[in-house]
Amino acid sequence: MSFFEKLKNGLSKTKASIFGQVDNLFKAFVRVDEDLLEELEELLIAADVGFESTEEIIEKLRAKIKDERLSDPEETRNALIEILKGMIGDGEQLNLSTTPSVILVIGVNGVGKTTSIAKIAHHLISSGKKVVLAAGDTFRAAAIDQLQIWADRAGADIIKNNEGSDPAAVVFDAVSAAKSRKADVLIIDTAGRLHNKKNLMDELAKIDRVISRELPDAARETLLVLDSTTGQNAVRQAKEFKNAADITGLVLTKLDGTAKGGIVFSIKNELDIPVKYIGVGEKIDDLQPFSADEFVTALFE
Repeated sequence: MSFFEKLKNGLSKTKASIFGQVDNLFKAFVRVDEDLLEELEELLIAADVGFESTEEIIEKLRAKIKDERLSDPEETRNALIEILKGMIGDGEQLNLSTTPSVILVIGVNGVGKTTSIAKIAHHLISSGKKVVLAAGDTFRAAAIDQLQIWADRAGADIIKNNEGSDPAAVVFDAVSAAKSRKADVLIIDTAGRLHNKKNLMDELAKIDRVISRELPDAARETLLVLDSTTGQNAVRQAKEFKNAADITGLVLTKLDGTAKGGIVFSIKNELDIPVKYIGVGEKIDDLQPFSADEFVTALFE
């Protein structure tokens, strides 16, 4: 099964609950009028597209209807699809231009952070890259064990230390290993603590100093992992983390378990951070680089 097929299946809850209704809405109207736009607005807000983002979509659609003199609901539906695609932009590729490049992965516990790291590692290894993982979440022994299991499955080297050890020290060891083993990519796991923001910020700053000192010219990504099923709460989490770290991209997990797929538009629009990976299942290849075109097409097909 292709990833697009998995994506279509994974988004079936969002499609069934909301975007299927959007499709039906355009079929129910003979001509385009304010009633249609009002009902569309309600549906988009219900899909967790978010209030601000929905307002913007409706305004853009209203302008397009006027400028292009659209009166046919089918044409208007196509115009909406183009607006939605434009709104989330094309999925940006990871910047992995140096050897090694560094990917720092952050996010609260329970969002699928550790499994996302393994799946990204698997994706990179499948494309011929040598990957080293750093078990920087030393806060939980389970996180280290879990990363080891996934590393074995993905075929990645792992650098780890005991529970409670200094994450920055683990990162230092991992950087040394990545250099000596001539790895293409170093992926660093971090502790998922948001409730104590000062600890989180101090820890990330310390890790940042180690990377900057040891790999001053490395290409770097900071990916925030979010659980799609939490809807607008994921947007709030992203805002909190944005204050603590320079996030370069998002990883959205569990899109197959939610009707809140509209969250993609909300996050991109309110935070202007590109979605780089999306996950639609438990298997190791169920996390893939994000494509706006495929995502929106899957919602409406």
